[in-house]
Amino acid sequence: MGHGIAQIFAVHGHPVSVVEINEGTLSSAKARVRANLTTMANHGIDLGADIEEILGRINTTAGMAAACEDCDFVFEAVFEDLELKQQAFADLDRLCPQEAILCSNTSVISITEIAAKAKHRERIVGTHFWNPPYLIPLVEVVRAEGTADWCTTATYDILARVGKHPVHVHKDVPGFVGNRLQHALWREAFAIIDEGICDPATVDEVIRDGFGLRLPILGPVETADMVGLDLTLAIHNYILKHINADPTPSTTLRAKVAAGELGFKSGRGFREWPEADIAESRERLLNYLINVYAERQRQSKGGESRQDRP
Repeated sequence: MGHGIAQIFAVHGHPVSVVEINEGTLSSAKARVRANLTTMANHGIDLGADIEEILGRINTTAGMAAACEDCDFVFEAVFEDLELKQQAFADLDRLCPQEAILCSNTSVISITEIAAKAKHRERIVGTHFWNPPYLIPLVEVVRAEGTADWCTTATYDILARVGKHPVHVHKDVPGFVGNRLQHALWREAFAIIDEGICDPATVDEVIRDGFGLRLPILGPVETADMVGLDLTLAIHNYILKHINADPTPSTTLRAKVAAGELGFKSGRGFREWPEADIAESRERLLNYLINVYAERQRQSKGGESRQDRP
């Protein structure tokens, strides 16, 4: 996630330092950005500058102190471990200029808890990017209990200026908005498998070839308004008591993890995953996201051209 976030800002003209303690990850960061940019350019996406010029804006270093000296924004993307993140923000709070804003890319952990060991908690905010961050526009801007208004406003503004789609999350709750919605769907999907209602492949087919086709255009709230809230209420009065509400993970999920069946990592999860199928799945997702990105860019440029006409 770190190199992808760095890429966003470098593309939009900002000098960026990528800090990484793992030497292998650090040495490959710019190569991964180069590969991303090359793929985007090959699909007709306007990067706004030459790839080498963009890469020249990215500095890689293992030294946090030097990288923090003149920074305005920091985006943390360390492993999802609360103690590790707390220590990272305590260090950042000590090393960064007083006016710098410190952002966490955690996907589920409370920003208030992450900021607990820092002195200047008013400048700490959540910025949950989605993977891959350079292609998926949404960023959840999460206000913690101590976050100041100026901090969330400035963070929202800079994200909008670099082409992201920031949204305000006013309450710091585990999972924020996106992952609460996503994992509610996953819980029901896994429960359907647990109960033998259908097989895993069918679950994915029902979503991809059914209501999932509407989701890029209509979210659940707009869909409810479209079909009518009276009908929605009638459906909920019947169906909600039949939907899974277990606070513990799926029995099938737990059994598979215990057996070492981890999905792509092991070649077997809910489904069998030969290497060719893994590569095809990743390529299919990447091509879809790039095509959506390219289409949005074309629509944006078309709108700008029309506005410029007398």
